[in-house]
Amino acid sequence: MSSVSYDKGDLITPAPTPLQAAGKVPVARGSYNQILKSSAVIGGSSILNIGFGIIRSKAMAVLLGPAGFGLFGLYGLIADLTQSIAGMGINSSGVRQIAEASGMDDMEKIARTSAVLRRASVALGVMGALLLIVFSKQVSRLTFGGVQHAPAVCLLAVVVFLKLISAGQGALVQGMRRIGDLAKMSFLGAIFGTCISIPIVYFFRANGVVPSLVCVATTSIATSWWFSRKLHADSPPMTLTQIGEEAAALLKLGFAFMASGLMTMGVAYLVRITVLHKVGLEATGLYQSAWTIGGLYVGFILQAMGADFYPRLTVNAKNNSECNRLVNEQTLVGLLLAVPGIIGTLTFAPLVIALFYSAKFGAAVGVLRWICLGVTLQIITWPMGFIIVAKGKQKTFFFCELAWTIVAMSLAWICITFMGVNGAGIAFFGSYVFHLVLIYPVVRRLSGFYWSAANMRTGLFFFSSITLVFCAHYILPFLWSIVFGTLAISLTAAYSVRTLLTIVSIDDLPPRIHKSLAQLKLVLLNLR
Repeated sequence: MSSVSYDKGDLITPAPTPLQAAGKVPVARGSYNQILKSSAVIGGSSILNIGFGIIRSKAMAVLLGPAGFGLFGLYGLIADLTQSIAGMGINSSGVRQIAEASGMDDMEKIARTSAVLRRASVALGVMGALLLIVFSKQVSRLTFGGVQHAPAVCLLAVVVFLKLISAGQGALVQGMRRIGDLAKMSFLGAIFGTCISIPIVYFFRANGVVPSLVCVATTSIATSWWFSRKLHADSPPMTLTQIGEEAAALLKLGFAFMASGLMTMGVAYLVRITVLHKVGLEATGLYQSAWTIGGLYVGFILQAMGADFYPRLTVNAKNNSECNRLVNEQTLVGLLLAVPGIIGTLTFAPLVIALFYSAKFGAAVGVLRWICLGVTLQIITWPMGFIIVAKGKQKTFFFCELAWTIVAMSLAWICITFMGVNGAGIAFFGSYVFHLVLIYPVVRRLSGFYWSAANMRTGLFFFSSITLVFCAHYILPFLWSIVFGTLAISLTAAYSVRTLLTIVSIDDLPPRIHKSLAQLKLVLLNLR
């Protein structure tokens, strides 16, 4: 906490009224509908993505084994880390600037920002590619302990270049809140990624990992261009001074995003290096497999937050009561959608690992369960963290991320040293416990945020259920723990559906869906 600093101008609002604090503010059904609509659109594509992800992960696991799968994860992380450094955060800041201009119907501002964003993405892409080529030997030595992987690292420069341009094009789609187009981009990316990467790895095995990443990045830039091309409005003539001012505005806020992305990717990179050096390449593959599954189900909720919730929050960032209401609503819906699936993953973790990978990955079950606890906390902390971003508090955002990074890296080193690969999962969970303790008082000072009574009740019920299911697998026989987990899944799923049908208006849905949900709502209400 001592590392988080505030300017006097950051402390801007009084505490909420007693009714707000108690969660008794009027329910904005339209807002809940919007959250569910965006979650459903992103979630629909994510379900398909999960299906393709299962196929892709299963194929990679069978073809490469745990060690090869760990190599696959490390190469991907090197590309992501370089992209985070070279991107300077302008794609995320571009989303904010475009969303803000869109909320004010300032088409000229949108056109100027998108034009500068496109040019800057190309320039930064070139810079990132050159950066990785120049330091390929150093990166190979740091990651793998030698320079034997330097040629592959050089080839990753192409991935960085293409992904930075693709991200710039996607920022325009996201800032304009084209949720359907974002979902289609994600879906097509999953299809192309699966259809291209599997044959390449099949024929070339470990030598095909980096070429497959290059091909996937190529399809990514093609799909993002296709959906962003119709949004490219003709920008008014701009002088070099105006271009510089626009770029400076993007970079000013973008630095905080870049620092955050760099720290997040840096932690992920260093955790894998620590596992690699202290436990081995096979253990790195086990951690990578658990990490992939742990974020797969919850990923669509977090994607929906970034795709729709963040732009909406940006538009309302100066209205603290509205801002806090949106965060409480997003948190509630996120918990209702995520927790039954998280409990399902905890319960059937051995089966999930076997389905996604193979029996060789059985040792990843323990890591997966700890990661599930961590992603549950992400559902709570992410909406609150968006308050800091939406208000443009770069210093506060930077120091919060820095504090989390220090704690996450420290926990990872200690836990992996003494507990092996399972320690990586424990450290991930512990880092988000700290993140929750850190973020809540910060956003209270920024906007007077309080959790609503509905969120407190829901959170208490869900977290009690998750804790009991998690502990059951360590104190009960396997069969009884499955039975107990299945009961918990049923109870939490019923609670989620009943609550969603209470807070969401279904009148605007298609007739067949409306009729089915209305009947389900009647049945659930009769269970009282």
